[in-house]
Amino acid sequence: MAVDLTLAAIPGFFSSMAAEHAWLKRHAAERGPTAGDYEWHDTVTSLAMGVGSLVVPLATERLLRPLVPGRGRFGKALVATAVTAAVVTTVADQVRRRAANRAERRKVAQVADTTARVGAVVAVATGGTALATAWNTRTAPELLWRHRKVRDLGTGIVPLALAVLGWDFIYYWNHRWMHTSRQAWAYHVVHHSSEHYNLSTALRQPVAQSFTVFVPYGVLALLGIRPELIEQARGINLIYQYWIHTETIRRLGRAEEVLNTASHHRVHHGSNRRYIDRNHGSILITWDRWFGTFVREDDAEPVVYGLTKNIDTFEPVKVMTHEYVDMLRDVARADDWVERLSFVLRGPGWAYRRHAELAAGAAVPDAAVGAA
Repeated sequence: MAVDLTLAAIPGFFSSMAAEHAWLKRHAAERGPTAGDYEWHDTVTSLAMGVGSLVVPLATERLLRPLVPGRGRFGKALVATAVTAAVVTTVADQVRRRAANRAERRKVAQVADTTARVGAVVAVATGGTALATAWNTRTAPELLWRHRKVRDLGTGIVPLALAVLGWDFIYYWNHRWMHTSRQAWAYHVVHHSSEHYNLSTALRQPVAQSFTVFVPYGVLALLGIRPELIEQARGINLIYQYWIHTETIRRLGRAEEVLNTASHHRVHHGSNRRYIDRNHGSILITWDRWFGTFVREDDAEPVVYGLTKNIDTFEPVKVMTHEYVDMLRDVARADDWVERLSFVLRGPGWAYRRHAELAAGAAVPDAAVGAA
């Protein structure tokens, strides 16, 4: 069995965090307090999320296995629940609209309203779970490897390099997707929730991949890349991203033109309007340059870390779930399926603008509310 590179790197993670912390303390007087400093509660939360990212997916995968449509014994029941809830919600929507303006049917409208709101949440939660589990199960590298139509590229430096390059390319689009669809942002927002930026921030990882749909890295297996090389590429990708979560390293000269660096990734973690949704690359920054999402760090505008609406908590469970809770709350409050699905599939910025519209009772310009 191949060694998991990310697990093997754990001693390096902790020793480098200790070294960074010591360096920051040694130079605190000349630098003054910065967002790169270690804050006890923030660091503990990041480390807890790192542990959770290793443990929680193992538990959820086992718990969800019986619910996978077409595979698990309760898969059909999950799909039936989603379809039934969607139908009940649609009927309740119609009843509510017809009864809302008739005084003698006010109670009917209230019951229909409650039914629609509960049904919508059930339909979205169960339907999303059914879709994600079915997709993730059927796009696993081992499964797609058995269905490849090209020859095995074997092992060695060239196939591994292709695996790393392919993973990096897919990662760019998945990372960009996480910032443009709220259901994916609900998964990824965990990593952006810290208002500090140091090596411990790299370990603040999300845990809900079992409930999220992405471009599958398993497609690399269809190109003849062995699953074990795809797994190694994952480890190399994650380990590379670790060191770029720091303010201690400023610029790397010409390497900045090709590689994703600490400077470029600081931009990605910024809540400043000009930095939002930029620099999605992992190892290479060339994808951002080619596809129009690159912005260089500007010393005249220091990066402000965190979210446009910070959650102000260090509780790991809230950090993990707050955006899912908010999203389902929006689904419950919406009055029709167009708006419900918009709160799930459209960007987080759209949701914030919609909140502002509803609060003001009128549309507001896009520029009035920033994206997440």
